[in-house]
Amino acid sequence: MNEPLVVVGNGMAATRLVDELTRAAPSRYDVTVIGNEPRVAYNRVLLSSLLAQEIDPEALELKPPAWWSERRIETRCGRAVVSIDRCDRVLTLADGIRLPYSKLVLATGSLPIRLPKPGMSLPGVLTFRDMADVEAMQDAMRPGARAIVIGGGLLGIEAAYGLAKSGVGVTLVHLVDRLMERQLDARAAALLKSAIERKGIEVLLEADTARIVGDEKATGLELTDGRVLQADFVVCAVGIRPQARLARDAGLEVGRGIVVDDGLATSDPNIYGIGECAEHRGIVYGLVQPAYEQAKVLAQRLAGDHTARYMGSAVATNLKVSGVDVFSAGEFLESPTADILTLEDEGERIYRKLVMRDSKLTGAVLFGDTADASWYLDLIRSGADISRLRDVLAFGPALAQAA
Repeated sequence: MNEPLVVVGNGMAATRLVDELTRAAPSRYDVTVIGNEPRVAYNRVLLSSLLAQEIDPEALELKPPAWWSERRIETRCGRAVVSIDRCDRVLTLADGIRLPYSKLVLATGSLPIRLPKPGMSLPGVLTFRDMADVEAMQDAMRPGARAIVIGGGLLGIEAAYGLAKSGVGVTLVHLVDRLMERQLDARAAALLKSAIERKGIEVLLEADTARIVGDEKATGLELTDGRVLQADFVVCAVGIRPQARLARDAGLEVGRGIVVDDGLATSDPNIYGIGECAEHRGIVYGLVQPAYEQAKVLAQRLAGDHTARYMGSAVATNLKVSGVDVFSAGEFLESPTADILTLEDEGERIYRKLVMRDSKLTGAVLFGDTADASWYLDLIRSGADISRLRDVLAFGPALAQAA
């Protein structure tokens, strides 16, 4: 009889893990995947495109139903796990069903953060994290509707774009002095602001939310400087936090997320964590690519390769807004030890900033033309010596290869 392996979470990380594992060890485990959402796994990266009506809901599907059945994967959608009995290795679901496991993988993802401000619990205050959030925004959309989006990071900008593309009047409110301050330098952020405004989105920087206005439902937002912005609904897109309650209640080590080692094991060697819920070497990655890298390593481990190790990820960021190409990776901020190369074409609205240390590329910011993003990312990850490429590095791989 095969070992029972249960994956809690039916998102992108869990799907990639199952894909990798069924190829590496196709007959070792009886796999059950349990998800809170009442649907099969889908591509969250494309939610803004769905909101913008650029794609149909079917385009988000990661794997068709036949894919799961062909691999004999049992999927339980719309089911919540309420507890883990580590001694007996049993999960209890909200409906009382108990599932035994030999190995358990927690891929529970993250939850959207709501600001601790008055009125945040009013009807009409939405978040932007999953399909249900998109459906709630679609229900609120109507001709002449106005929305306020709080948050000028990736999620906030993508939500604002999706709403504006669907005909909603949007004001984007951000606390600090530039958009995507964690992923962009000042120049790229200024170019991004201009590009977003050309999409018809009003951008307010250094704007701190005081409260949500409204009695029975949200009707606007008041800033700390006294300004009141009117809206039919408000979207809070200020970040995410790891969904680690299940692990914490089970007595597993939890910091910001579920603490895992280089083999993705938690403090219980029979339980693993991957994706946005996992904390590795003090870092919680809120992006898809690190989750995929973790899934690959864990699949190798579960297949019997105990030498496979996850050593961390070089984080890269891409903005999913049509006509606004933005990429950043690595350590791109200036410092006394950094060597900086910049290239800008103001007419074409193209900007590149490359950061080097010790003859290695350590960071990159691209705006307007991101065709060479994967090449720069490979250089950052490999740590290759780029000293002979310095004169042509900003012009991309074509000139670099010729040199």
